[in-house]
Amino acid sequence: MPNVQAVSPPPDGGYLGGNTAEGQDALLSLTSGLYNTAAGLYSLRALTGGSFNTAIGAGALLLNTANENTAIGAGALLNNTTGAPNTAIGESALFFNTTGNANTATGANALVNNINGDSNTANGNGALASNTTGNFNAAFGASALLNNTIGGRNTAIGRSALSLNTTGSFNTANGYQALFNNTTGNFNIALGQGAGSRLTTGDSNIDIGAFGFPGESATIRIGEGQTKTFIDGIRGATVVGGVPVVIDGSGQLGTIVSSKRFKKEIQPMEKASEAILALKPVTFLYKSDATNTPQFGLIAEEVAEVNPDLVVRDENGDIYTVRYDAVNAMLLNEFLKAHRKAQEQEATITELKKDFRATVAQLTARLDEQATQIQKARVQMEASKAAPQTVANSQ
Repeated sequence: MPNVQAVSPPPDGGYLGGNTAEGQDALLSLTSGLYNTAAGLYSLRALTGGSFNTAIGAGALLLNTANENTAIGAGALLNNTTGAPNTAIGESALFFNTTGNANTATGANALVNNINGDSNTANGNGALASNTTGNFNAAFGASALLNNTIGGRNTAIGRSALSLNTTGSFNTANGYQALFNNTTGNFNIALGQGAGSRLTTGDSNIDIGAFGFPGESATIRIGEGQTKTFIDGIRGATVVGGVPVVIDGSGQLGTIVSSKRFKKEIQPMEKASEAILALKPVTFLYKSDATNTPQFGLIAEEVAEVNPDLVVRDENGDIYTVRYDAVNAMLLNEFLKAHRKAQEQEATITELKKDFRATVAQLTARLDEQATQIQKARVQMEASKAAPQTVANSQ
């Protein structure tokens, strides 16, 4: 192998070993490296035996000694020493990278502060600019994952997506400023402009077209300000053994649990259910119903006057609907009370019937006895009347 060491004065562009250099001190230290291209002041200046590197721009890959790096732009991969294979396109892209591997930075200052983070992709001015040791991050858009330092396995698509994230990991943000304020939260997913932008430190949230709330975790939010929801595949689909889904005044979906392990201060309902006896069922039509389908139910405001605990209020505190599940439980309690009362009355009637039958039997026995005695008396009377006549006849 012929010696491919740089010569002085250097030839115009070409060296042995497939190397190309243009610019002051470009490929200055080359000894045995092959197929390198350096164009620009100090580009690939420190390279000795590394091969297959491309540096275009002043200071590009200045300190590099490794193989298969590509730097296009002034200062791109300037501090890289042994990291490979990296690609940096843009002024100061991957500027401070030293030993980080398999990084791709496109845009001015993209991954500028990366030191030894691996397998990061940054596309956009300032994308992943603060990353130092974080791995497997992907940022597409200006300032995407701008402040990330050691957080790993994050994906940010859109300008300023996950911009304030520092150590949070496993987050996915798609949309302008999606998950913008997240700092240390993990496993969050946000889709849409500003989606999840209010989240800060919470984990495992999914926000689709919703801003979310600071600090919350394990929450799914879909939509912000919509008034109608249509989800195919529900109507007509029977789920055996399922439970009803309910919604509270703030729009949260859930189910009502009945297991004792979820409850406290359990007391018999007793007279509390008597409130439903004052309710006034009505028929009505919904104003928004163009079909004018007859409805049957209660007026929430009237129910609140009877028992405020039987209504649900919206996020503004206004009366919204009736807790029909609670009304049903009260109806059951009143039914059971009436049923027990009916049973008691039936038992009383049964006892009265028994007493009546016993009394009738006693009276009947007495009457029979009296009838027998009367009959005996009648016979005796008849006999006493016949006796004198018999004596007279014998005389």
